[in-house]
Amino acid sequence: MKEKIMTKLQDFSKGMFVPVLILPIAGIIIAIGNILTNAKLAEYLPFLKNDMVYGLGKMLSGSLVSILTNLGIIFCVGLAVGLAKKKKAEAGFTSLLVFLVFINAMNIFLTLTEKLAPADALRGSGQTTVLGVQILDMGVFLGIILGIVVAYIHNKFCEKEFDGAFQIYGGSRLVFIILIPVTVGLAVLFSYVWPPVQNVINSLGEFIQGSGNFGIFTYGALERLLIPTGLHHLVYTPFLYSSLGGVAEIGGQVFEGARNIYFAEMADPTIAKLSATVIWDARGLSKMFGLIGACLAMYHTALPKNKTKIKAILIPAAVTSILAGVTEPIEFSFMFAAPVLFVIHGILNGLGMVVLNVLGVTAIGPNGLIDFLLYNLPLGIEKTGWPMYVLVGLGQFVVYYVIFRFVITKFKLRTPGREEDGDTKLYSKSDYKEKVASKDSNGESGFAPLIVEGLGGADNIVKVDNCYTRLRLIVKDSSLVNEALLKNETQANGVIIKGENVQVVYGLKVNGVRKSVDEFLGIEAN
Repeated sequence: MKEKIMTKLQDFSKGMFVPVLILPIAGIIIAIGNILTNAKLAEYLPFLKNDMVYGLGKMLSGSLVSILTNLGIIFCVGLAVGLAKKKKAEAGFTSLLVFLVFINAMNIFLTLTEKLAPADALRGSGQTTVLGVQILDMGVFLGIILGIVVAYIHNKFCEKEFDGAFQIYGGSRLVFIILIPVTVGLAVLFSYVWPPVQNVINSLGEFIQGSGNFGIFTYGALERLLIPTGLHHLVYTPFLYSSLGGVAEIGGQVFEGARNIYFAEMADPTIAKLSATVIWDARGLSKMFGLIGACLAMYHTALPKNKTKIKAILIPAAVTSILAGVTEPIEFSFMFAAPVLFVIHGILNGLGMVVLNVLGVTAIGPNGLIDFLLYNLPLGIEKTGWPMYVLVGLGQFVVYYVIFRFVITKFKLRTPGREEDGDTKLYSKSDYKEKVASKDSNGESGFAPLIVEGLGGADNIVKVDNCYTRLRLIVKDSSLVNEALLKNETQANGVIIKGENVQVVYGLKVNGVRKSVDEFLGIEAN
C-alpha cells in the first residue's frame, strides 16, 4: 500500500511539471515588459521612450497577467496531459471540454438553488467569475481536481473500442461520454462540499502565516528535505498558486498565491513595494549562494590527489545551480554519502528564508541568477530590496562553507574527493566523445544501452518518464538496478530507489536521455 501511494504521489508530482514549468515563462515575459516600460531605465536608454517600444512592453506585461487569472483551466489541461499515459493531446482536449462543462453546470445549479451571489457583490462571497461564468471560487484546485479525474478516466477507457455502428463512440469519445455525467455530478457535489473545504484551506493558510518565522522555516526546510522523494514540488506549489500563499487585490482583481501576486505586482507600476508573500518563492537563496559554499567546502576538504578531479565535477554543478537553479548535481553528491549534510542543508535553507523575512526583503528569487536579474533589476531597489537579498546570500555562502567544512573534517565524512580508494569518477573529453559518438544498429546514443543495462535490462522496465531533471521509471524488480553502473558509466548524478519506483538524476539533459532510452526500447513518443 505504501509503495502504491508513493507511486501515485510521484506520478502526480511529475504531472504537475507540465503547468508549473510553463508559468515561470509568463513571469519572465512580464519582467521583459517591465524593462521596456521602466521610466528610470528610459533615462539611460533613450530608445525605451519610443511609443512603440512602450506599447510593446505594456502588451507583454498586460496580456500575460491574464494567465494568472485563469490558472484553473491551465492546471486542468496541463495536469491531464501530464498524467495521461497515452494519447496526451486527446486528453488535453477532453480536459478543456470538461472544464467548460463543469463551470457552466455549477453556475446553473447555483442559480436553480438560489445560491448565486449578486454579480456586484462577489468580494467576500466565496464566488468568482471564471471565463465569464460565475461559480464558487475553487481557484487552482478546480483545475487540479478536474485534471486528475480526466486523466484517470482517460487512462482507463481511451483505448476501449466498439464494433459495428457503435464504433464511432469508442476511444476518446467514450472518455468524454463518461465524463459528462461525472462532471455534472462533481459540479453539484462541490456546490455543497467546497465552501467548508475552502474554510479549512484558508484556516491552514492563516495558521502557517500566523506561525510567522517558524512556519517559513518549516516550509523552507521541507522544500529541500523532500528532494530525495521527488515530492518537494507538492510543498511549494500550493503556496505559489493558491490562497495558502496569500490573497491580494491588485488593479481591481483578486490574486491568490505568492507567485500570482508578485507577477501581478510586477506588472502594476502603482505598486511601490512587493508584498511580503513573495517570501514563499525565495527558494533560490541556497541555490545561488548556500550550495556554492558547500561545493567550496567539499573541494577544500578533498584529498590532495583528488582535488583536480573533484574541481572538474563541482564547478559545472555549481554553475548550473547558480544560473538555472538546478541543485540535484550538488545535492546528490553528498546526500547519500553524508546524509547529515543534507539535513543541515535543509535547516540552513529554512533559516535563510527566515532571515529574508525578518529583514523585510521582497526580492524575487525562485531559481537561479538569470531569473533573479530579470525579475528584480528592472523593478528597482525600493520595490524589491534586492541588494539585501544578495548580502543575505553571501552570508549564507559563508555559513554553508564553515559548517560543511567543519562537519566533513570533524566526522571524517566521505564526501566527493575524500575516497581513499580513488573511486572519484571523471570522464575525459575523449571518453565522453567516444560514448556519445558510438551508435548501435538503430542509431541510438551509446548511453541508452548502458542506462537500460543499469536498470536491469529492457524486460525489467515497465514505464519510462521524466520530469525537469530526473528520469522516472517503474521497474519489475528494483534489486536488478545497478546504481554503480548508472552513476559511473552514464553520468547520472544520483539514483533513488523506492520499491518499484526508480529515479535517475541527469539534470537539464534529462530530455535527451529520455528520448535516447525511448528510441532504444522502441517506445513511440506520445
